[in-house]
Amino acid sequence: MESISSSDLKSILHSKRANIYYLEHCRVLVNGGRVEYVTDEGKQSLYWNIPIANTTSILLGTGTSITQAAMRELAKAGVLVGFCGGGGTPLFSANDVDVEVSWLNPQSEYRPTQYLQDWVSFWFDEGLRLEAAKRFQKLRLRFLSGNWLNNKKIHDQGFVVSREKIEELIENAMTEIDKKGSSIDLLTAEARLTKKLYQLAADTMKYGEFTRSKRGESIDPANRFLDHGNYLAYGLGATATWVLGIPHGLAVLHGKTRRGGLVFDVADLVKDALVLPTAFIAAVHGDSEQVFRQRCIQQLTQAEALDFMIKSLQQIAQDLSRVKA
Repeated sequence: MESISSSDLKSILHSKRANIYYLEHCRVLVNGGRVEYVTDEGKQSLYWNIPIANTTSILLGTGTSITQAAMRELAKAGVLVGFCGGGGTPLFSANDVDVEVSWLNPQSEYRPTQYLQDWVSFWFDEGLRLEAAKRFQKLRLRFLSGNWLNNKKIHDQGFVVSREKIEELIENAMTEIDKKGSSIDLLTAEARLTKKLYQLAADTMKYGEFTRSKRGESIDPANRFLDHGNYLAYGLGATATWVLGIPHGLAVLHGKTRRGGLVFDVADLVKDALVLPTAFIAAVHGDSEQVFRQRCIQQLTQAEALDFMIKSLQQIAQDLSRVKA
């Protein structure tokens, strides 16, 4: 069979790619020019193709290994790779353990510089950095409203919120965002809003009492699914910043203590809108981790979450660079 080079593959824009992979108990290698993962069943090895040209990121979980040749092909196709624990959390990198978000980015000397230049032109101005953070929060709220009120997929699974309640919640949050004069105040307001969204989701799904726990400290299924789904969103956030060539350390809201803070900022655009309701739906239905993961990936794909992340970064970078100029 003729070998296929990753450079011969049709290029698909990252914003239009459909796949996020979580793999465990397998080997990732190159076979006949294709990147595949291999699982063992008894004495038989089964080979499964990974369509790298249509993949944004791959999470390698428990019991996985990957060859140098596979990493080379994944890098050529622009696929981000992350090492993680069982079920998709926590996320490690090859050399930084227990860092919440750290990705092995494809190496390329031809990343675009336009958006990096736009970003750093305003980033060192504290006032404009706060303005960027406020814009992230407002975009997040609009995306949440559109999905919680109009997403047929989550409505069909029982997640139907009161339009009056969500519109009032968002209107109040928008007003509060405009009044904040520091990133600390904005983070505090974000935490209060998220707590209200958790309660609204729990009430909507008749889940009962719910308290958000720190990662790994709860056996509550909704908490576990929220952790798991958030890491999928982090993968898309890391992909969006890599596509535009903006370093993860140039955060506008979460960057005080985390060098991957911009990934958190970008992931927040979609987490509450898509991961949160999907986590409660899966918890009430008694889904396994695998079923939840498929639900979550389907929601992120159908809502074009990565496309929304990229466009949001582009718009904020362009708008605020013009303000600085």
